[in-house]
Amino acid sequence: MSILLSVEGAIGQGILWGIMALGVYITFRLLDFADLTVDGSFATGGAVSAILIVSGVDPVLSLFAALLAGAASGAVTGFLNTICKIPAILAGILTQIGLYSINLMIMGKSNLPLLNTKTIFSNVSDVVHLPRSISKWISTNNLTVLLIGIVLAVVVIGILYWFFGTEIGSAIRATGNNEHMVRANGISTKKTIMVALMLSNALNAFSGALVAQQQGYADVKMGIGAIVMALASIVLGEVLFGRKGGFARRLTSIVIGSIAYRIIVAIVLQLGLSADNLKLFTAILVGIALSIPIMMENSKQKARYKKLTAEVDAIEEAFHADH
Repeated sequence: MSILLSVEGAIGQGILWGIMALGVYITFRLLDFADLTVDGSFATGGAVSAILIVSGVDPVLSLFAALLAGAASGAVTGFLNTICKIPAILAGILTQIGLYSINLMIMGKSNLPLLNTKTIFSNVSDVVHLPRSISKWISTNNLTVLLIGIVLAVVVIGILYWFFGTEIGSAIRATGNNEHMVRANGISTKKTIMVALMLSNALNAFSGALVAQQQGYADVKMGIGAIVMALASIVLGEVLFGRKGGFARRLTSIVIGSIAYRIIVAIVLQLGLSADNLKLFTAILVGIALSIPIMMENSKQKARYKKLTAEVDAIEEAFHADH
């Protein structure tokens, strides 16, 4: 029963963290930009949302403020990379380090609890009343997280699907495929990189704000390892659904991959894995997930090579038999 309850919570958590994975997907897959800002911008979203809620601001408005804060974080990384010509990885690291101190200044301390405050989850939970027959299988809190998560994930996926079909969205995807070709067509890659980083980190911060409201506190270290979790979600989604198919399918697979990752973690923890070893487990899981597609492709290439060799041998035998 405890495993079932942990899986219920993991599904809702997976959807909320999946929005962050969508942000990382923009830079990691579409733009081909190694952005490490996410560990800082995720916590920035949580910090901004938490301090505004404690100050009496509506929790929904705090989410929009988190979006803006995340976009500003991405803009800093974009400025360092495009204007200052600092390499992508280093630019992200510099912004991430700077955001740690900024997040401390925003909250005034390392941990900011949301005690006796209203969040979007508590507001919806107060309205939802489950019959006893249903409450035996899922708690009101888990159902609330699930409902809000699904609605927001669908909205985010819909907006991303529309945006990357526009001219600027297509230019961002083209920049990731061939930056030199984009420049040759008169498109500013500085602009596409900047927009992509701002959008990516806005989603990271939005996810951080949601997670902070859901768990009831914001912590300056809540974003540590977020990039690895996002990569795990992306890779698991690609393993489950493949990298082919429509764009909407690929975006959806990332959220499902995030849910799968959270479920795996929840089950493993229930089976006795120490929480101290969770980062190691995540690293191993990502490594295995990254290796599986490569191993499968190598296996297919070997099979094609053997088939081709057999056909050549058969032709040679037939040729020698005729002569």
